[in-house]
Amino acid sequence: MDTTKPSSEIYIDFSPDLIVYKDGRVEQLNGSVFVPPSLDPKTNVESKDTPYSLENNLTLRLYLPKNTHQDNNQKLPLLVYFHGGAFCIESAFSSIYHSFLNSLVSKANIIAASVEYRQAPENPVPFPHDDSWTALKWVASHSNGKGPDDWLNCHADFQRVFFSGDSAGANIAHHMGLRHGLDKLEGVDLNGIVLCHPYYWGEKPIAGETDDVNLREKLDKLRRFTCPAIKGFDDPLFNPAFEPNLGCLGSKRVLIFVAELDFLRARGWYFAEILKKIGWGGHVEVMEAKGEGHCFFLANPTSENSVAFLKKFVDFMNQQD
Repeated sequence: MDTTKPSSEIYIDFSPDLIVYKDGRVEQLNGSVFVPPSLDPKTNVESKDTPYSLENNLTLRLYLPKNTHQDNNQKLPLLVYFHGGAFCIESAFSSIYHSFLNSLVSKANIIAASVEYRQAPENPVPFPHDDSWTALKWVASHSNGKGPDDWLNCHADFQRVFFSGDSAGANIAHHMGLRHGLDKLEGVDLNGIVLCHPYYWGEKPIAGETDDVNLREKLDKLRRFTCPAIKGFDDPLFNPAFEPNLGCLGSKRVLIFVAELDFLRARGWYFAEILKKIGWGGHVEVMEAKGEGHCFFLANPTSENSVAFLKKFVDFMNQQD
């Protein structure tokens, strides 16, 4: 029997969110418990889990307004959501994401798929992106009404599809939009991409971004832990300014949420400016929450700023072209 005790030596201390130890363990400090799918009594939204990759034992969680079941022909906009967590923590099945998706689906009257993907250190980047693309291809297989899941067959409007995520999940959502632009998902019309406090970075500070050496060193350590094959933060996966195919982004509308006290704030604004400068041809807008930190809408969903955030998200998806 192996009696070796886990190492207590810290590699990265990102309190109050996570600690990475030198033996590769990740301790999530503010994580939420996993919850099963359910019929939520507050929102009347029903959820269920369904596999999308039997090979890797991966599932996603589907959300559907309960009243929709009464009309098998009712089609709803489809949101595919990718959770955050620096590519190494959190889950589509965490209580904070379950609650968030229940509220969003209810307010917007949509169907949603929240994707679970493999994470570092066992499955470093780009595994999360590759799994997410596999999930999207599985979702798209329902566009002809003949996929393996009845909810998607009956209720998903594949001419009104949206990608979204927060933090690392926003990074994934952006790259899924790019992959869709380069290698179109059959039967899918991507109406918009919603990036919530996106995880972008770069080797050198940009205007309005911190030059704190300690923070930048911590982030670089985190990159080496979650993305060992990537040589630096100017890789296109983290720095869109170095993405040669950015103009191929497969959506003509992008909404970016940033927060005043979030150290990633400047990168969100920077991404919007890049899209405008490269001649992408779509419409991008940014909404900034004053006095708030990273992903505040998950931690405090009833605050005034969180309510405004959710309303803007809903309005973006319900906007008619």
